Amino acid sequence: MLTAIIDYESGNLHSAEKAFQHMAQELDAGEVVVTSDAGTVARADRIVLPGDGAFPACAAELRGHKGIYDAMVEAVEAKGRPFLGICVGMQLMATTGHEYETTPGLNWVAGDVEKIEPSDASLKVPHMGWNNLVIEQAHPLLDGVESGDHTYFVHSYHFKTHRPEDRIAYVDYGQDITAIIGRETMVGMQFHPEKSQHVGLRMIGNFLTWTP
Repeated sequence: MLTAIIDYESGNLHSAEKAFQHMAQELDAGEVVVTSDAGTVARADRIVLPGDGAFPACAAELRGHKGIYDAMVEAVEAKGRPFLGICVGMQLMATTGHEYETTPGLNWVAGDVEKIEPSDASLKVPHMGWNNLVIEQAHPLLDGVESGDHTYFVHSYHFKTHRPEDRIAYVDYGQDITAIIGRETMVGMQFHPEKSQHVGLRMIGNFLTWTP
């Protein structure tokens, strides 16, 4: 089994690489590689798309790496390979992003990425730090995870799903902030599982052994 973490020059992938490799070794879940090679992405059994920074810049970088972009789309859309988007990698799954400018996303999960606007003026943006999950739907990636478990966030924009059934969990930050989305073989996490201690590692392990 091969898990490919896509490197499209959008963030430091070292901590994600180490966390995924650690759990793969612990669970005997195959090999984890960070790659910008289209052939590796095409033959991967699971695909992880991270992302740090602004939505338009990440979208442009991803589409600019045409080989890995096309290989990723083919693997996920045509072959149904399990896919995990992390942080901006999750946001790119949306229909449209509205950070600085209107930018099309992958449209894998219907929704818009919009600026966080907490109802409490004392809550600062970006939403940064630990927050408690509120789980709305069961999902294999949440095996062993409960509402109230906390994960680590760093973001100023959030994913507003068009369909309630696509939102798996949220957190409260002066408004509902989507934390996990999912549809078919695709799932996304707004938080950083690799920085979320045992809860994040549990979800990484669940992804590495998920067989949708």
